[in-house]
Amino acid sequence: MLPLRRKVRIDTDRLTLRPPGHADFRAWTSLRRSSEGFLRPWEPTWADDHLSRRSFTNRVYWAQRSITNGSAVPLFLFRRDEETLLGAITLDNIRRGPAQAGTLGYWIGAPHARQGYMREAIEAVVRNAFDTLDLSRIEAACLPENAASRGLLERCGFKYEGVAQSYLQIGGRWRNHVLYANLRTDRRGRTDVGAV
Repeated sequence: MLPLRRKVRIDTDRLTLRPPGHADFRAWTSLRRSSEGFLRPWEPTWADDHLSRRSFTNRVYWAQRSITNGSAVPLFLFRRDEETLLGAITLDNIRRGPAQAGTLGYWIGAPHARQGYMREAIEAVVRNAFDTLDLSRIEAACLPENAASRGLLERCGFKYEGVAQSYLQIGGRWRNHVLYANLRTDRRGRTDVGAV
């Protein structure tokens, strides 16, 4: 658990991934607000105060606690050359003991979609999870009709594993999700099972 107690920062060719800080509020609110139509179909219903400073402050404190206690690694994606906030990625629900697993979730702002940023972030976080955190399995889920997210996970080495019935509430109703996983030592090969 020692690596989780150090300051978390991952650098890639184009990105810096780091936990959210209080100074990120305006950039986060602006990006979420301008991308609302792009994000809402795939996310749980936003609370009335979703974009408020208080809600963001709670996110920052949750991120700090989660990193300290080893339960999650919430990170913001910044373009390194401009320090522009692009989105976020979280390795959550980290389970130790015999599982050594975590669950990946992510979002990117509409202006930055389909430019390879999230693929770069996912690959970096998965590499960190395997090499630094010593996890064995990274899981992810998305709506079956979210072809962009499914394709992204598959390009990042995740394999389709099945369907979880009523997995999350999206848009105020329980929705099925397709499940994917990336294993540290994966010998399963490519599969088209579950492809849309």
